[in-house]
Amino acid sequence: MDKFIIKSTESLNGEVSIGGAKNAVLPLMTACIINPGTYTINNVPLLRDTLTMAKLLEMVGAKVTIKGNTFKINTKNCNTPYAPYDLVKTMRASFYVLGPFMSRFNKAQVSLPGGCAWGPRPVDFHIKALEKMGAKIELAGGYINASGQLKGADIIFDKSSVGATGNVLMAAVKAKGVTRILNAAMEPEIDCLIDFLNLMGADIKRNQDGSVIIIGVSSLNDKVEFDVIPDRIEAGTFMIAVAMCKGNVTLKNVEPKHLSIVTNKLIEAGACIDIENNQINIKMDRRPNSIDMTTSIYPGFPTDLQAQWMALMTIANGSSSVTDTIYTDRFTHIAELERLGANIHLDNNVAHINGVNQLYGAPVMSTDIRASASLVIAGLAADSKTEISRIYHIDRGYENIEQKFDQIGGSIVRKK
Repeated sequence: MDKFIIKSTESLNGEVSIGGAKNAVLPLMTACIINPGTYTINNVPLLRDTLTMAKLLEMVGAKVTIKGNTFKINTKNCNTPYAPYDLVKTMRASFYVLGPFMSRFNKAQVSLPGGCAWGPRPVDFHIKALEKMGAKIELAGGYINASGQLKGADIIFDKSSVGATGNVLMAAVKAKGVTRILNAAMEPEIDCLIDFLNLMGADIKRNQDGSVIIIGVSSLNDKVEFDVIPDRIEAGTFMIAVAMCKGNVTLKNVEPKHLSIVTNKLIEAGACIDIENNQINIKMDRRPNSIDMTTSIYPGFPTDLQAQWMALMTIANGSSSVTDTIYTDRFTHIAELERLGANIHLDNNVAHINGVNQLYGAPVMSTDIRASASLVIAGLAADSKTEISRIYHIDRGYENIEQKFDQIGGSIVRKK
């Protein structure tokens, strides 16, 4: 099992290019199932998760060709609407096949999802929405068995859900009639999916109030080429790393408007940020200010940057709090940050942090994708050497993270 050996860095300087968004490309890949055709997706990050999704598509009958960061997906021979436990348990996003299966085959057998080891993420919203659209659903042996011809319906989510919104979008593309999603997720990754589906020939519109209207169509295009949006979470991780380690770094291939809340918080913390077109320059030459942060649905502060922000606050000047309102038990990184010398007290879903002058290297363990990222940037800022084990987690969400940090002066070595 691989591990990272991280040495302390005085500052990060230079340029780093941000890859395509993992959370955007995974539903795009499953959307290719909806209609038999050949789809070219560019700017795909080469991650454990995208390769796992490619394997799942191949099990369904698709042919996936990977050349660099371009995936060509041929779904003409897909004939098996089945997603097994062995794959779905490793990645919750595999559950995105449910909507496409129903759209194309009018039936699906999908394992209940797995993924990171923190907190349940119930699939009730997905199931209830499909039932409202006419699907018959049974739960047996850890699988969701769905069948039936879908028809348009009004779907009202009690709580905004990215996964459920994506699944309903894909299920409704060819459903008879009109589907309205109220309280639909506003995340850029969902708008990316809408753009892709419309390029396929779907009829989808987002209203000013955030609701989404899908008019079912009888046929779709069988050839599409599409570029994935930049990964705002990877970009945010590197920005927070610069704020923690100090330095001067330009992030290229970013979408600044997707990062407004993050850049505002970093400015509050003392960073200087300049934005120009599709790049962001961040400079930091001081100890960060202590700034309270609460995660929220987009356009709020993303829960996927909560751990990284907490790492930054461990060396801030003063005390701060980090509250996660999205996943209230996503705090496995606290114990590992404390091993590096952080002073954190957890009270339900609120972490109270007293900033310390210096973190110190120690052996730590990855527990999920974003917790891993927090340990990487904390290790770079810590005095002495840090060893991070179980880094297969970080490989699920970051492509060549050690090489990218090496480009800007960070010392991270991968060892078997």
